[in-house]
Amino acid sequence: MNGSKIRVGIVGANADQSWAAAAHLPALAHLPEFQLTAVATTRQATAERAAEAFQARHAFDNAHALATHPDVDLVVVTVKAPGHAEAVRAAASAGKHVLCEWPLGVDLTEATELAAAVGGTGVVHAIGLQGYHSPAAAFVRDLLAEGRIGRLQAASLVAAGDPLGGATISPSLAWSLDPAAGNTLLTIMVGHFLSTLEHVTGPVTELSATVANLHPQVTVTGTGERLDSGAPTQVALHGRLADSAVVSLTVQGGSGPGDGGFFLRLAGTDGALTITPSPSPAFLHWTDWRIQLTSGAGQPAELRVPDRYRVAPPGVPPGPPANVAALYREVADAITARRPAHPSFHTALRQHRLLAAIEQAAETGGRLRIDTEGVVLA
Repeated sequence: MNGSKIRVGIVGANADQSWAAAAHLPALAHLPEFQLTAVATTRQATAERAAEAFQARHAFDNAHALATHPDVDLVVVTVKAPGHAEAVRAAASAGKHVLCEWPLGVDLTEATELAAAVGGTGVVHAIGLQGYHSPAAAFVRDLLAEGRIGRLQAASLVAAGDPLGGATISPSLAWSLDPAAGNTLLTIMVGHFLSTLEHVTGPVTELSATVANLHPQVTVTGTGERLDSGAPTQVALHGRLADSAVVSLTVQGGSGPGDGGFFLRLAGTDGALTITPSPSPAFLHWTDWRIQLTSGAGQPAELRVPDRYRVAPPGVPPGPPANVAALYREVADAITARRPAHPSFHTALRQHRLLAAIEQAAETGGRLRIDTEGVVLA
């Protein structure tokens, strides 16, 4: 590293429209621990335009050139899911720290390979499961641990999965209709929502599931083109948590604008927590939560998330950049302390195994037991 700064290279930092521009760059702008030094896209011209827009010194048209440059300490992977493997392999072979957006790979096989690639290298590796850095999720997790509602009996989450899983799809997401691309309602939406829920309640240990495709043909908005789709449109899970509480999750696909909406109820022996997005519908893993506590026969009391749970520095925009900023701070602390980051690629691998178990349970109609690493038990 150059002095006290961690030098960042972002793969997928397109200046026109990208997740890096929407979430990562607004976060990095307020994090003095980091310095953006390099960007990469698939074309040199767009990379140079991004470098100028984001004030990065270096521009590359491939992940390997970025990862091997001496001015890069941390490789950040923000490209579409099919491009994650190439960028992660480049970082691992160059011995660079790496932060990869979710999902780690397009499927369990690829995720297993990528987790193994960083194993034993000594580099810090982190996965972009933003719910792990949600202040509201951390607060509610502590409320459960403190026994504010007694022993947890049931956790129920219903969440919107738009813009994936509907009868229509935007041209920019049409590639998601092929499940092999790793960008479906199950891999993206259920992956994020379930990881956030487990972060709060503890792990799922038993499950049965339904994974349905109600739209085998989908209309592309604006063009009217009809495309075949093998991607799921509705996902439901029912099971048990490690403490024997019952858990249910329903993710409803649709063709809306993709600004989310959810309802989470945590029922215990001495009360319940009811959680909805605040101030308006948004995805569970990146928005603030409205938290209401009901205990005994009393009226619901609204609970405010204490400021100590907010890790993102002042000035970071609300929404995705805030939790992404908290993830960067976790990575910085892990690098400085020479410890693993959390959530890591190992966390991602467990999540990929859990998603594969959901598919298996849906295909067989069976009920599966899962260990703490996400492996299906015989």
